Amino acid sequence: MPVFLSTADTGFDAAFQALLGQKREEAEDVDQAVAAIIADVRARGDQAVIDLTARFDRLTLTPQTLAFSPAEIAAEIARVGPEDCAALDLAAARIRAYHARQKPQDDSWTDSTGATLGWRWTPVSAAGLYVPGGLASYPSSVLMNAIPAKVAGVERLVIACPTPDGKVNPLVLLAAQIAGVDLVLRIGGAQAIAALAYGTETIAAVDKITGPGNAFVAAAKRRVFGRVGIDMIAGPSEILVIADADNDPDWIALDLLSQAEHDESAQSILITPDAAFGRAVADAVAKRLDTLDRRAIAGASWAQHGAVIVTKDLAEAAALSNRVAPEHLELCTADPEALSQHITHAGAIFLGAYTPEAIGDYIGGPNHVLPTARSARFSSGLSVLDFMKRTTLAKMTPEALKAIGPAAERLAISESLQAHGLSVRARLDRLND
Repeated sequence: MPVFLSTADTGFDAAFQALLGQKREEAEDVDQAVAAIIADVRARGDQAVIDLTARFDRLTLTPQTLAFSPAEIAAEIARVGPEDCAALDLAAARIRAYHARQKPQDDSWTDSTGATLGWRWTPVSAAGLYVPGGLASYPSSVLMNAIPAKVAGVERLVIACPTPDGKVNPLVLLAAQIAGVDLVLRIGGAQAIAALAYGTETIAAVDKITGPGNAFVAAAKRRVFGRVGIDMIAGPSEILVIADADNDPDWIALDLLSQAEHDESAQSILITPDAAFGRAVADAVAKRLDTLDRRAIAGASWAQHGAVIVTKDLAEAAALSNRVAPEHLELCTADPEALSQHITHAGAIFLGAYTPEAIGDYIGGPNHVLPTARSARFSSGLSVLDFMKRTTLAKMTPEALKAIGPAAERLAISESLQAHGLSVRARLDRLND
């Protein structure tokens, strides 16, 4: 059974804090193993990747077969039915249109001293996108990672998608083609992250790595950060629903289960000002669980990490949500737009009863790669900006240097950086001749 809490109960704050403090991330200590894998790939390149793929994925590769060939991709894509093709095309178009609006603009201006200042945005040259593999791999993740990179203008896009026992999801390859991916590697795990970060004889290094993975992938991304950029360290999925009593309990139950079925460590929370409605949703969850193929996973998630919280009103519900800072937040209320104005920490907000979180996973347009584990307090979901860098620009005229140079010299002297000050003073002396 999930936890049932009420803000009216004595001891609520302690119980709520315990809920926030649950350790849901992978407990397995894999860092030393990952360090050894990265060192091996750096030392032995392709052969290390091949050996590790044979060990972990039971797949024998050569340098020539690390990536799918165009013929292999074409053969796999031919297996995809027209309805699946149409769904991926629609999703890609919506994701592309949404992210095109995120592309930032260059700017330049001249201030009162005559100095010209500004910035310029440029894309990273190459990005590596990690996609969990096997038949359970997700083509939606390909679109959500690759399309923002393409919109940003990234020249080279590489996917690492493990194929344990040689099993391939043709939808992943089709999504890669639709999104404009240049190369699809059939490797995964920490060895794939190391190869993307440092390069091998066959695999060219990239500048940024994005995409979710298991504990080994997460640990590898932590270790290669600095050599390359990364998007985030993804934790277990989570959803928080704020709902009033004017909702169908079964709809809300399904929304909660949509995240619970991802992983036993996922978390689903309902906050409502109506205790009877909260009980009705919990009953609906129990009924729906029996019908799910992934009921064992969803049931464990709901029992171990699920919660129903009763508040005095929706304002209090919003305040609690901000403390959770959920990855996904559904506002199923009479005026979700008004309530959303009180939300300051959330990865993505879904407004109204007809906007289930699952729409955001596939077809809505906004990105589904979102901050987890309360990191929405300080970070955002994946966007075009993740694949771009801002370079600042400055140009001084002689008059501008005369106006601000002495202050720069003064500050350099105060920091005992003599050459800094002299580099300004030399120019000022020339201007004063």
